[in-house]
Amino acid sequence: MRIIKEELRLIVNRGIQASMIGQVLIEESVLGWEELEVEVVRDSKNQMIAICMIENIDPMGIHTGDSFCSAPMLTIKEDLQEKLKKIAFSIVSEVKVIGGTNVQLAHDPATGRIIVIEINPRTSRSSALASKATGFPIAYVSALLASGLTLDEIPYWKKGTMDKYIPYGDYIVLKFARWAFEKFAGINDKLGTQMRSVGEVMSIGRTFKEAFQKAIRSLEIGRSGFGFAKNFNKLGIEELLPKISVLNSERYFAIYEILRKGISTDKIHEITKIKKYFLDQIKELVDLENEILTYKKKTLPDELLNKAKKDGFADKYISMLLEIPEENIRLQRKNAGIQQEWDVVPVSGADTEYFYSTL
Repeated sequence: MRIIKEELRLIVNRGIQASMIGQVLIEESVLGWEELEVEVVRDSKNQMIAICMIENIDPMGIHTGDSFCSAPMLTIKEDLQEKLKKIAFSIVSEVKVIGGTNVQLAHDPATGRIIVIEINPRTSRSSALASKATGFPIAYVSALLASGLTLDEIPYWKKGTMDKYIPYGDYIVLKFARWAFEKFAGINDKLGTQMRSVGEVMSIGRTFKEAFQKAIRSLEIGRSGFGFAKNFNKLGIEELLPKISVLNSERYFAIYEILRKGISTDKIHEITKIKKYFLDQIKELVDLENEILTYKKKTLPDELLNKAKKDGFADKYISMLLEIPEENIRLQRKNAGIQQEWDVVPVSGADTEYFYSTL
């Protein structure tokens, strides 16, 4: 509690300094609530479409720029998504933005309350993620709308026009922030309401687990999987618990190892407020990894190798687990017909498309 009070004082002091009247309004805490985002595009006719619905996997309490998030929303029911969309549309209509707007909302699962926490009436960093995730070029379309065109005059890749846009995709997109605390001496690796990431990676996969593992490899921090980060696998439960209790850049890697040591997803949810669905997905990766480890210095059965690849395990990571050459894994995979495929992400409003790799 003492740390939270100190943090509150620091944030309030910053707010008072930034305020034109030297005041801030504090109403209630939303710590632990779900943080959800709707990316909206509006034209001069007040026609609006929701480009992307983004679910922050980290609960409220961490800046959305530092938060791990997914598109589409994976645990939010359809009726709640429609309610979020309606609220976002009413805000954007009132502000009269032409082009893209990112609306961020907090939802309390216990009471069903929804609070608008921020709007970005412009093409923002979230817009770049939403554009790549959906194939909808938000900046390009916003420029067309600003020049006088309307959504019913811009072509849509499925035939018809943009005012009939419906998000498409049978894939999962994940965003994982990239930090560089190692470059700044004396800086504490702690996350909060002030964004500290220096960038982010985006991964696409057919499943949450595949996209999750691909994101780790994209971070360029010398890791090809979740397990055995730093010395976490050598630490006991009592040493790992403080590492998942505090918001920091290594939290998910510590969660992975504490799951390996037998702590339940219920207990981790109680500590972190991360949803059980996401923790259960990570636990399934841990269980599969532990099964792979039983074949150390041996060849995996083709069926197990196929499952590992579908869940996003890299050849390099599997070879590290088994302590056999990576070339052996790759050769076995190819001989078993487990080959990389390229699936399409169709791009709206343009005669082009791009692809993502999957198994």
